[in-house]
Amino acid sequence: MNAKETVQKLLKSAGITINGSQSYDIHVQDDRFYRRVLSQPVLGLGESYMDGWWECEALDQLMERVLRAGLEKQVKGSLHFQWQVMKAKLFNLQSLGRAAKSGRYHYDKGNHLYEAMLDSGMNYSCAYWAEADNLDDAQEAKLDLICRKLELEEGMTVLDLGCGYGSFARFAAENYGAHVTGVTVSEGQYEWFQEHHDDAVPVNIEIEDYRQVEGKYDRVLSIGFFEHVGVKNYPTYMEVVDRTLKDEGISLIHTIGSNESMVVINPWTARYIFPNSMLPSVSQIGESIEEYFVMEDWHNFGPDYDKTLMQWHANFENAWSELKEKYSERFHRMWRYYLLTSAAGFRSRQSQLWQVVLTKPGREQPFVRYR
Repeated sequence: MNAKETVQKLLKSAGITINGSQSYDIHVQDDRFYRRVLSQPVLGLGESYMDGWWECEALDQLMERVLRAGLEKQVKGSLHFQWQVMKAKLFNLQSLGRAAKSGRYHYDKGNHLYEAMLDSGMNYSCAYWAEADNLDDAQEAKLDLICRKLELEEGMTVLDLGCGYGSFARFAAENYGAHVTGVTVSEGQYEWFQEHHDDAVPVNIEIEDYRQVEGKYDRVLSIGFFEHVGVKNYPTYMEVVDRTLKDEGISLIHTIGSNESMVVINPWTARYIFPNSMLPSVSQIGESIEEYFVMEDWHNFGPDYDKTLMQWHANFENAWSELKEKYSERFHRMWRYYLLTSAAGFRSRQSQLWQVVLTKPGREQPFVRYR
């Protein structure tokens, strides 16, 4: 069986037809596609799409079918991926020196890109759609949900690790009267915050690695940051939270999660989107908190990330006529692939979105079962 026949057979098992009539079918433009995908399944599929070797009308639906059928597990892993796994086991890919470089690679691609894609509050994490029907409201609902889980009160001091554009910090200060300190390694995010910050709002954001933070706070949290910490650094992250959180405090982690314990992310995402990132599993998080905290609540609303990503994609495509003056068509295809395949990951239930609430042992149990 040649490469084309092998790929056809694999895709057929997921209900996908090459050059078929369904919106999720692949239309191959270059026959080199077949060997490339077999030699490097995940990386080759993404790169060949970026290179225009194949098209698909509904890329998110295609990838949902691929993931639900487990096709990536039916194709032998590439040497490149095996090497990435070995490196992650041997070295700390999220060390102090690498963390800043990795963070800036993604978040410093240009604030105009994120302004076009995100909500008006610049939240670059999963929204909460339980009672919302638009992105702005869903992101505010997420921020308010976190504030309620933290039992946030006026005058409390809050530490936001990996604070992004300061979205949570501004919301907590303006709506709950909190005094928020945030840290980020992204110069782009820091500059955007400085340009849009109202000095009357008690928020302070600094360019600093989370491992270097000092002080004591009533509340400590991270939103969409734990994915960049790396399993070798989970004990360090928990030690930082333990060191900076007051004894009666509450901590919250808002993170994408994986159903399986791994040490690297898929090779295409690692190369083009989030270098040196990884998604934690339940057991990896659980092991890291044992020495420090009581797990008070574990909330999963992964399907909400599917909806969030599809809205980001719509915003991105609607703004492309202006963005294309600054970015190439290959970047356009790369970013589309990133957003739509990520949505498929949540829709197929391969990826989850967790909010985990933690307290120190001996503290009275807080009420955190907000929905």
